[in-house]
Amino acid sequence: MLVYTVGTFDLLHVGHLDLLEYCKTLGDTLVVGVASDKVVKSYKPNVPVIPLDQRIEMLKALKCVDDVRAYHELDYVSACKELDVDIFVIGEDWGDKAYNIAVEKYLKSNGKKIVQVSYNPLTSSTKIKQNVIAQSHKGKFMAHTID
Repeated sequence: MLVYTVGTFDLLHVGHLDLLEYCKTLGDTLVVGVASDKVVKSYKPNVPVIPLDQRIEMLKALKCVDDVRAYHELDYVSACKELDVDIFVIGEDWGDKAYNIAVEKYLKSNGKKIVQVSYNPLTSSTKIKQNVIAQSHKGKFMAHTID
């Protein structure tokens, strides 16, 4: 059974690890699709902090991940066909965009499964970025006396 999931995977954290370890329990092989900066920019206000090649390298280092591939278009059907995906794991923020509906239709018509998961509420790349920004602004306007 081949399991496929996709995402940005910026600032790799324990929530990502939880997701990927869960995905691995669903089948024998886990392939992770990583969104290029161009793809991320099409649906988020900011591009990732970590470059695509480094995000891929970090994911490849995880023992639960068997393969990693970048995707440069919001088209999941072609990867699912090419990989012959058995299970496609999606997040709780999946939504009803045309590219999502297209892959759901393809998978269902071919007897494949879609599993939707909830994200770990304790952490996210967005929260990490917000914490870094908040910490960098602490004391920004404090005056220091030098003797």
